[in-house]
Amino acid sequence: MIEERVARLSPAQPGPLFSRTAVVASCVGFVLMGVLQALYGPAIPAFRAEFGLAPSAAGLGLSAHFVGGVAGVLLSDRLYGRIGNRHILGGSYLLMGVGAAGFALAPAWPAALAAALVAGVGFGGIDYGLNQLFAVGFGDRSTAMLNILHAHFGIGAILGPAVIGAVGSEHYPAVFLVFALANLPLLLCLRGVRSRAPVAAREPGPGGGVLGRSLGSVIAVFVVLYVLHVGIEAGVGGWEPTHLETVGYGAGVAATATSVYWLMMTVGRFLVAPLALRFSPQTIITVSCAGMTVCLLAATVPVLAPYAYAGVGLFIAPIFPTGLPWLNRAAPRARRAGALVIAASMAGGVAAGPALGKAIEWSGVRAVPLLLCGVSALCLAATLWLIRATRSR
Repeated sequence: MIEERVARLSPAQPGPLFSRTAVVASCVGFVLMGVLQALYGPAIPAFRAEFGLAPSAAGLGLSAHFVGGVAGVLLSDRLYGRIGNRHILGGSYLLMGVGAAGFALAPAWPAALAAALVAGVGFGGIDYGLNQLFAVGFGDRSTAMLNILHAHFGIGAILGPAVIGAVGSEHYPAVFLVFALANLPLLLCLRGVRSRAPVAAREPGPGGGVLGRSLGSVIAVFVVLYVLHVGIEAGVGGWEPTHLETVGYGAGVAATATSVYWLMMTVGRFLVAPLALRFSPQTIITVSCAGMTVCLLAATVPVLAPYAYAGVGLFIAPIFPTGLPWLNRAAPRARRAGALVIAASMAGGVAAGPALGKAIEWSGVRAVPLLLCGVSALCLAATLWLIRATRSR
């Protein structure tokens, strides 16, 4: 039974879950994850030239990475509690590094895709492992610490394209190799992670806890919330430049505005960290979804669009890291709930492109913010439903 496999956190358990060195190393690990995910796109011209690929085939590199990520999350969930946290994280760092090195040195495109898949498995293992441990390892500060952790992912996502832009996409193998080597020092910091850790930190408290048949519905709606909000995140990142150019902005302005959107996601997570010490996850996510919806509606006005998209980045930033502690309290004994929502977030990123593309074919590029606004309104509705469903009975 799950209850028998879950260790309970109590004052008698010695030592903290993370040492200070391990916390810093975990943030560096998320920077490297952000770098890796962001490297594939800017390197596509070099992939195409080296392997003679069509655009759709070149895009499979990131798809293989995400498929591996989902597999890594599910595999780590199976191993969580059976082997130590250090082994899960150490194996994941090694897989991500080996996969990145294999991608850099691959002699043919199929081998490169296999390496991207391996790197993705490691990526998913780190994503699951650190999110799970941060969600239970800091008590009432877990929400703040998760936002800080995810803000470092944003730093990496900004650095990756900047490095490729500086050295040139034709030198992508060297960049991937340097990235692979950068994973190795993190293995030395895993001694600061407690090998055995609780999955659920406490019994359901105020604002959390569901029992019986409603538990499955709550987890399902959390999955929907994560799929939809990651779809918005990927949709804005992918279609903002095209929409801005369609409504009259130059390519340079559109590209800059998109960079600002990603930057605001990083800034937003740092800003929310102190607020998370004063406000509940439910309040933060409700405000985030409402603000995101208003900003996407404002983006339908051309003169406001670049600023409105920056606002979307600011409001969407806290949703992913803030939802995990809420889920932990709402379903403290459903250990696999975290794995489901993290895997769903990756699946949402994969599915967002084709789904939004089909909708745009029907409605036109100018409707991009309106389409995303509708999805954001569904996120807000899901959040309000979850607040009612997880309220203490």
